[in-house]
Amino acid sequence: MTLLIALGTGDPNPWVTKFREFLPGMQIAKLGNDFDPDEIQYAMSWYHPVGSLSNLPNLRAIFSMGAGVDHLFRDPNLPDVPMARIVDSDLTNRMTEYVVMHTLNILRQSRRYRTQQLQGVWQDDDLQPVASDIRVGIMGMGVLGSDAARKLALLGFKVAGWSTSEKQIDGVKSYCGSSNLPPFLARTDILISLLPLTPETRGIINSKMLKGLARDGRVPAPSLINAGRGGLQIEDDILACLDDGIIHEAVLDVFQTEPLPPTSRLWSHPNVTVTPHNASVSNPLAIGRSIAEKIKTLESGGKLLNSVHRDRGY
Repeated sequence: MTLLIALGTGDPNPWVTKFREFLPGMQIAKLGNDFDPDEIQYAMSWYHPVGSLSNLPNLRAIFSMGAGVDHLFRDPNLPDVPMARIVDSDLTNRMTEYVVMHTLNILRQSRRYRTQQLQGVWQDDDLQPVASDIRVGIMGMGVLGSDAARKLALLGFKVAGWSTSEKQIDGVKSYCGSSNLPPFLARTDILISLLPLTPETRGIINSKMLKGLARDGRVPAPSLINAGRGGLQIEDDILACLDDGIIHEAVLDVFQTEPLPPTSRLWSHPNVTVTPHNASVSNPLAIGRSIAEKIKTLESGGKLLNSVHRDRGY
């Protein structure tokens, strides 16, 4: 019985080390090394090369290395076996830290004061809004979005979430379905995207959406934080909306092309924060333990936890 580490990017060796620790009775193989395809029963993938999992006749399950699973569906030869995404407190906490940090930076005008510091300017002619003045809207209310919503609500923000189904979270207003997207946007000063990437959500962050955000808030203009997937956004639309004052700031951790090309104007735009897709990184210690527990559950006859619905794409 063997677990295959199938990475299209990154170093597999830390994962091999941790899986040998967590699954001492299992063989660990790496894509690119010699292994017996008949022995592979489980695979952990992160952008595995297309077709590289198709000739594993005894494969029982595929595990995504991260919370997202769109990288799996890019393979037209993906085996018809159960798949699982990662739900782990380490990933969740890291994402919430990122979302809360940048929401507070927007609230407290950190970008403005950094610029003033570089210019040697001492100026504060505005009454700072407080969290309860700001309406935050989170698109994508799965595990990550729900946790961020709870923490932002505790800080006093007026938080709402938009998702495919209604959510019941104390202090958070729920909007669901396409018909409720316009009213959700119209009450949002800071838009946070944690959506999965599916055919329905690809390109959803575009000029039309950004123009639908609130125009009556305590901020100069609405702002955007996207820590979901790069395929959700149209970057030319974001830049145009920034230039026209339709949105005030954009914090982007994900991009249509990664790494972000050096020629992209997002690097140099004065109202854009670029981070290198590290809002919530996969830690081999935490994620390895989580996948190992899922394998042990399957081996003992249990059900696959956090399974992926192929029809939904997440």
